[in-house]
Amino acid sequence: MSAPATLGHREARTSLLAVEDLHVSYGAITALRGISLEVGQGEVVALIGANGAGKTSTLRAISGMLRPRSGKIALGGEQIQGLKANVLVPRGMAHAPEGRGIFLNLTVLENLELGAYVRTDTEGIAEDLAYVYGLFPRLRERQKQVSGTLSGGEQQMLSISRALMSRPRLLLLDEPSLGLAPLIVRQIMALLRHLARDSGLTILLVEQNAKSALSIADQVVLLYLGRVVLTDAAARVSDDAELRHHYLGF
Repeated sequence: MSAPATLGHREARTSLLAVEDLHVSYGAITALRGISLEVGQGEVVALIGANGAGKTSTLRAISGMLRPRSGKIALGGEQIQGLKANVLVPRGMAHAPEGRGIFLNLTVLENLELGAYVRTDTEGIAEDLAYVYGLFPRLRERQKQVSGTLSGGEQQMLSISRALMSRPRLLLLDEPSLGLAPLIVRQIMALLRHLARDSGLTILLVEQNAKSALSIADQVVLLYLGRVVLTDAAARVSDDAELRHHYLGF
């Protein structure tokens, strides 16, 4: 199937993240071919597409895990392309990677404390610890438990909570529903929508489960072979049966 022309409409809004003409390669293999996207303040933007479309590479380039070959990335109007993750976290970016990325040999509490490693505001850290325990009471119950013994859903809760402990402006999430039971997926998606609406957190979400992603997203960016082929409001994409059938699989 050939890629469609770039479609969609974007309403004017305050942009927190702007990516322009981003190119990323792994040696001789080109993963991203001129990606451009924007994420508005307080929005949930879903980055979707088939395996190999470039979704994870996009997040890794934004968060400093990969160095782009060319292109621009701006966070809050400040150019950040090529900066490492340890520089970007204090500037308000957190990345919960695919596979959760928690320290399996550490306790729940130790993982959460590591999420706040860039901070020195002891009282604020304590407040945020109480906040994430409020979001996920199961983590409070298991705070002294070694993280590798948690269930898959609990590990995903911990991954998100550890990212929140840095008090980010922008949260990058890679496949938060991967391997989880449908009930847990619905709970996590509802939480992400709550964080954006009630806490003002901005979220760029990579999600293979397009139906779940569309249920909470404001905007959708569809990737096809390393290129953006559609940017549109999630509601309009959900209503387009032909598009959903050919590109999203439902």
